[in-house]
This record gives sequence, C-alpha cells and structure tokens, in this order.
Amino acid sequence: MRIFVAGATGVIGTRLIPLLVAQGHEVMGMARSAERAAIVESAGASFVACDVFDFDRLAEAIVGFAPDLLMHQLTDLPERSEEIPAFAERNNRIRTEGTHNLIAAARAVGSVRLLAQSIAWTPPSASGAIAKHEAMVLGVGGVVVRYGQLYGPGTYHSVPPPPPRIHVDDAARRTIPLVDAPSGVVVVVEGPEG
Repeated sequence: MRIFVAGATGVIGTRLIPLLVAQGHEVMGMARSAERAAIVESAGASFVACDVFDFDRLAEAIVGFAPDLLMHQLTDLPERSEEIPAFAERNNRIRTEGTHNLIAAARAVGSVRLLAQSIAWTPPSASGAIAKHEAMVLGVGGVVVRYGQLYGPGTYHSVPPPPPRIHVDDAARRTIPLVDAPSGVVVVVEGPEG
C-alpha cells in the first residue's frame, strides 16, 4: 500500500514510519522543514517538505505520490507543556483548516482513504475544533484515531499521566492495523476503554 504520512516527524509519526516500512508499505513522509528529511529517509521512506497551509504545494505532493492511504498525524504543539495554552489556536487551525486542506488535496487523487489523529479527551479550548475535525474525517469515510495522553520518550510525560493515556510506542504499534480499518472512531488508550 502507498501511504502518505502528514506529520511524519512528530512523536507518533517518527515511530509509525519504520513500522509501516517494515510491513512492506511504500511510504512518503511530510514535514514542514526540509531539515527533517534525514529522520524520514533513514527509516526507509521518501520525504517531502511541505506546509499543510500551502495548498498548492500540498496538492502537488499528494497527487505526485498518489497514495492509497493518507495518515494525518499533524499537530502544532510547543516543546514545553506549559506553553500548550499559547499554542491552542495554532493546533486548532491544524485540526480545521489543515484537515480541510488534506482532504481537498486527497480528492484530487481520487479514492484515497484517510486515517487521522485525534484525542481521547476534550480540552475546553479545542472542543469545537476537535468536533469539526472528526466530522470532516468521518464525512469522507475516514478513520478517527483518538489517542490517550501520550507518555514516554519525546512526549510531555516521562511517567504515565492520568487516564486516558497510552505509551507513545504502543500508540504507534496499535495504529498499524488501522490502515485497513473501516470508517469510524477508534479509541487507542490503556486499560478497559482501549
């Protein structure tokens, strides 16, 4: 399967790429900065530098690769957790305008399945954006993956936070079988909910 991963150098994306390649998929990873190319290419995937808000470039990248599946793993989050409130508007824009652009670019290819990251809790500053994001994904027959709070290397939490939660390595591993999942919402958390 040809899989285009938007957000390839994020904490989940960097773990997904080698797992997808090991499964025999042909993968193209996208990130905003060309300096991130080595991260994706060293995992065995192709790389494209593109901002999700540059629609013409995004459409060119997606149409050029002609994926069977588009994975939306994009976020716009700060390095430090205490700065999250200041980034809320930016991350909400990824969920709304970014998701819209990915879907519109994928339509130019034809029939492309969509799998998109979401979260298993609802921060007050994001409830509208999350609902819109998930509705867009489900509206095109896509799969919404609601991850618990991530913990582990490269995340905000070195130890397990309160539920809903999931170790970042487990989150990536549990995403791989979802490339064939039917449209709907999948919750990826630890414990009885997941």
